Amino acid sequence: MTSIADIAARFAAVAPACDAWSIRVMRSRSESLSVTRGIVDPVGLGDDLGAMVTVQAKDGVGYAATSDVSAAGLKAAGRAALAWAERVAGRMVAAVDRKTTAPVKFDREDRPRQAWDALSRAAKIERLKAAADALRRGDKIVDWAASAAYADEDVVLATSDGDFIRQRRGLVVPGLSASASDGAETQTRTLARGGVMRQGGWDVLEDVGFWQAPERIADEALELLEAPDCPTGAMDLLLMPDQMYIQIHESIGHPLELDRILGDERNYAGTSFVTPDMFGTYRYGSELLNVTFDPGVAGETASYAFDDDGTPATKQFLIRAGMLERGLGGATSQARINIPGVANARACNWNRPAIDRMANLNIEAGDSSLEDLIAQVNDGILMETNTSWSIDDSRNKFQFGCERARLIKNGKVGRVVKNPNYRGISATFWRSLKGLGNAATVSVHGTPTCGKGEPNQAIRVGHATPAGLFADVQVFGGG
Repeated sequence: MTSIADIAARFAAVAPACDAWSIRVMRSRSESLSVTRGIVDPVGLGDDLGAMVTVQAKDGVGYAATSDVSAAGLKAAGRAALAWAERVAGRMVAAVDRKTTAPVKFDREDRPRQAWDALSRAAKIERLKAAADALRRGDKIVDWAASAAYADEDVVLATSDGDFIRQRRGLVVPGLSASASDGAETQTRTLARGGVMRQGGWDVLEDVGFWQAPERIADEALELLEAPDCPTGAMDLLLMPDQMYIQIHESIGHPLELDRILGDERNYAGTSFVTPDMFGTYRYGSELLNVTFDPGVAGETASYAFDDDGTPATKQFLIRAGMLERGLGGATSQARINIPGVANARACNWNRPAIDRMANLNIEAGDSSLEDLIAQVNDGILMETNTSWSIDDSRNKFQFGCERARLIKNGKVGRVVKNPNYRGISATFWRSLKGLGNAATVSVHGTPTCGKGEPNQAIRVGHATPAGLFADVQVFGGG
């Protein structure tokens, strides 16, 4: 089979006469396995290949995508991209800067400890069946499932300036869930509600504790059936990493996307309460809050060396000691808004252009153990595992629900309560951060299908975070 590097070279031979061009070739292969209530579900398989061609001409930029990677198909895509570049010349929202650095040569294929294909499909299904069986801890468990999805992504970016960047990685998304029911009451516990995901192979399931989790998940679902509802009131809130990650995603990540601040997402995904004048002056959180774009964390969902525009990706502070410094925007948005950004121009597939997307957006660890954080609380609650979220279209007012919570009284963790929720305002919530867990509390999570862009792009995002303690948060119960 023709390699994606050969496809990129094939385009170089038929590229149109223009000021500059690039081609991004992507092949994605996937396998999805699941067992539900003891029954093996149909296996999901995918194999997708195509290319996005971008052309610069007469101060305009155009692009065209094709699944026909023959010389004729690539030539037609090049002509279509050139035609668009000529149509929009003189109408671009930002000037196009030509590359001035030396050509980049980069070729990396991440190899996991245990490849996804190290086990046969039948063997993987048998392992998942055993995990699913372990979830059924009694007759009150009425729904249970174990799953694992894998994607192998191989991407080449080549340019007329001589760049050749190839990055290949695997990604695994495991899942466990158990629902317990008694009369009119039903409660569900999961493995982070799909938020546990890592780059790697079959070894990821061991790394995230997948095989040890089923009994605990089922027992906690049963426990919730007997638990009282979460109380209502203002109190200290201790969020565990499997809830912190979605809080980061929705109330830090999306508000800091530069294209959203510029208004590009207004019709679909909304705007942002953040305005350009806030960068360098705005207190986003307490002095404990340090947020980084870090594409170099081994195994985290969105680790990479170059973004899909070919910009080198390096760790950058977005928020330092609570102060807002930098936005989430690639080279084009940075030129438009004149605000420093990061290498996060990303596309979900070959048939989508790169736009500003979160990648690995992390909170740096603090210096408190989990026991230290709990000891600070006289009257509060610990919440874990997101189950619902709602946030306005400027990413400011929010409400989140969790699967499970435990009351904290006089520095000690007490009884379990069900249906816990909390609400707040992004512009003030992070300033109430009064305690941050140390490295021992950090856990790596991610969002498998973050949606944005027209046409829509669903992309994977990583979040590594410690536990966080917030003061005076509005908490309430109810399913």
